[in-house]
Amino acid sequence: MFRALLYRLAAALLLCIGVASFVPTAHAQSALAGVPLEVCVLRDTGGMNPVELIAHPERFDCTTAQHRFGPGNFWVITKDIHQRARKPFRIRLASLWQDGLSLYTLHADGRIDNSVTDRRGVTPLVQLGALVEHTLPASDSGVVRAMWHVQGSANVRGIVIGTRLSTATQSQRANLTMAAIYAGFAGLCIALIIYNLALWGALRHRFQLYYCAMVAALLLYTFSSSGVLAWVFPEIANNDRLRINYLMLGITGATALVFARSFFEERVFAGWLGKYTLGVACAMAGAGLLFLLSAPFSVRLADMVFTGAFLGLATVVGPTLWSAWRRRSNYLWLFAIGWGAPILTAVLRALAGLHFIPWNFWLDNSTVLSMVVEALASSLAIAYRIKLLRDERDYAIASEVMARRLADTDPLTGLLNRRAFLAQAIGRPGEQQLLIADLDHFKQVNETLGHDGGDEVLRLFARLLRTHAPAGTLVARMGGEEFAILSAAGEAVEPEALLAKLRATRMPFDLQVTASIGSCRGPLTSDIEWKAIYRGADAALFEAKSAGRDRVRRTVREAA
Repeated sequence: MFRALLYRLAAALLLCIGVASFVPTAHAQSALAGVPLEVCVLRDTGGMNPVELIAHPERFDCTTAQHRFGPGNFWVITKDIHQRARKPFRIRLASLWQDGLSLYTLHADGRIDNSVTDRRGVTPLVQLGALVEHTLPASDSGVVRAMWHVQGSANVRGIVIGTRLSTATQSQRANLTMAAIYAGFAGLCIALIIYNLALWGALRHRFQLYYCAMVAALLLYTFSSSGVLAWVFPEIANNDRLRINYLMLGITGATALVFARSFFEERVFAGWLGKYTLGVACAMAGAGLLFLLSAPFSVRLADMVFTGAFLGLATVVGPTLWSAWRRRSNYLWLFAIGWGAPILTAVLRALAGLHFIPWNFWLDNSTVLSMVVEALASSLAIAYRIKLLRDERDYAIASEVMARRLADTDPLTGLLNRRAFLAQAIGRPGEQQLLIADLDHFKQVNETLGHDGGDEVLRLFARLLRTHAPAGTLVARMGGEEFAILSAAGEAVEPEALLAKLRATRMPFDLQVTASIGSCRGPLTSDIEWKAIYRGADAALFEAKSAGRDRVRRTVREAA
């Protein structure tokens, strides 16, 4: 069962890695609809006329990186578009922290169209992938260029970035592509949560709950970062959606670290590493909460703190891998595979946040794809750990059974010892027959054959008793050369037949070995009744010995 589960999860992980590498290449054109538009920036100094500005693009700065302008109000203009169509075009751009966004469109006939956002910001314009989409009116004369008036730009990543011109068909295809990606991811998350909660109900391992918390946080993060939150709650301000986005990303990182700490063997996170990991987890959750609360007052500072906490996530991985390798963890390779993609994207996103590398749509959405890989690898690790726990449990049970068997078994003959025999004999319902068998002249057997030969005679006699005793019969070596056979009176062992079999058994050096048997019947529900029936059988055995040995004697049990 667990081996099949491991194979399925491994196949899903490989499929997911393939999808994660395939989507940004083969489907980049369908997800990133249209062609790129270059833009230029002009700081708003107040009282500027948009009609004059859109007619004079030479006033705009097209060379300075946008983040160098700092926060504030800006005018952003596109290079000349010169598109003529009877159907409206779309301009798509990244969703950023802004208080307001107005779009001005210049047509070849001199007409200028204008659209202004309300208190919600760009929420009504948000598409899947958290892209903002403006619809350019149809124009027979053609659209010359577009210009935005950006109010209250935090300019953390940029002012207006990721601008692309697309048709309605391209836009619809992009939304369908992103819908397929997010729907598949959501279905995967829900399935993983349900499956691991079901496992937790049976196994009760704490790391399974932490895993479910991590996947749930990732699902909520995707809900906000994908733009679906704006569709479900159309009255929410886009800046508030971004605040929730940061909060859920911080919680996702924190729960991922807590899960990793609880999943590994305790020795891996012993000492400072366990405390440091919890500290980074708290820092990530705290940075997300700090952004949620303080972004309206100082979004750039809040983003800087969050980026630092996000980089802290990467600092945990190296020491964890080293500790896991040094302490021979069973889960090292799974951790390396599962966390490779998230850590890489965390570092790249932090570098993009610090403007060492340019903004990219797939990099901005890389957390979802990388965490899919991590979630599947973690599920594979959970299945593997459950398999190890099952193996440990089976080994412990087998060891316990073996230890109990050794404690209950005579090591020479493999029969029950006296203690185990009494534990199982006393309390048997109904009338019982007890046979006490004692090998005749066993001292002489030992003197003739030696102790090794005497041991072999004991083993052969024990095998004879075990072979010819019916099911439910207890056979024990009571000590020395004395054996006990206890059976229900209705299925009693015939002692004369045992003696006949013993005479016919070939012994070492063809030595003739015989035995005497004493028999007694009676109930055996208590220790007192055991003593009575044993006295009877022992007295019968003594009588058989006195009568010449190699025979059976029976006695009536004395009243208790």
